[in-house]
Order: sequence, then structure tokens, then C-alpha cells
Amino acid sequence: MDTLSYKTISANKSTVDKQWLLVDAEGQTLGRLASKVAKLLRGKHKTNYTPHVDCGDNVIVINAEKINLTGNKLDDKVYLRYTGYPGGQRSASAKDVLEKHPERIIENSVKGMLPKNRLGADLFRNLKVYAGSEHGQEAQKPKAINLNDYK
Repeated sequence: MDTLSYKTISANKSTVDKQWLLVDAEGQTLGRLASKVAKLLRGKHKTNYTPHVDCGDNVIVINAEKINLTGNKLDDKVYLRYTGYPGGQRSASAKDVLEKHPERIIENSVKGMLPKNRLGADLFRNLKVYAGSEHGQEAQKPKAINLNDYK
């Protein structure tokens, strides 16, 4: 057999079909929501998934302040950051972060599930998280999806 009757088609920037998806975080568990959103951003739910290409969708997450944390994580989970100065390590519990900046909890958990390279940074830019039910992407006509339908 000299020729193949099939070829493996690899997606590239020009052949990727990117969509806008709307995810409601109300009542969702943080880790489960973050892993499903990371899969949508990466494009693993598509048939033409290619590991080295940004073939995922743009994802909008609304109602970030209504996310659930199981167990004692609301009090025990600690977020650390460093100001860049000596002795500048700051810590905040999940309860404090949820009160002041509820978007950051979802952003941090999704970012940790993406690749740690340039592709991961590009994928993270496709995520928009909002505390309330209003978002600024009405012009893109996002398609509302139910995360419980995805594995």
C-alpha cells in the first residue's frame, strides 16, 4: 500500500472554530467547575483537539460569588501572594477573598489547571469571570451551557 487513504488533521490558528460559552457558577463546587472550565478553554471537548494549539473556546463565568467550597475550606484554605519586598508575603483566607474579590478564586483555580507555558497564558486570556450575573460580552452572543452535561 503506497498511499494512505486517511490523514491525521492537525488544527492550526486559521482552522480553529472558537465560540463564546456562558457558564453559571451558582451552586457549583469550585474544583469541579474549574476543571470543566479548563477543559473548555483548552479545547479538549472538541474532535479536532491539538495539544500545541489554542483550539479552545472563550468562556464567560458569571455569579462567581455564589460558588460552593466543601468542608472547612472557606476558613482553612489560604491564598498566598508576595509583594516583592522583604517580609512582603501576604495571606488571605478563602472567606476574605470571596468577600472582596470573588472572581479571583475561580481565576486562580482555573489558572492552576492550565499548562505552565506561553500556551497556558494565551488560554487564560480567553477566560472572563464576573461576580454578578451581568457581563460585558453581550455583543459576542455567548451560548449558555450546563456544565453538568460535560464530564
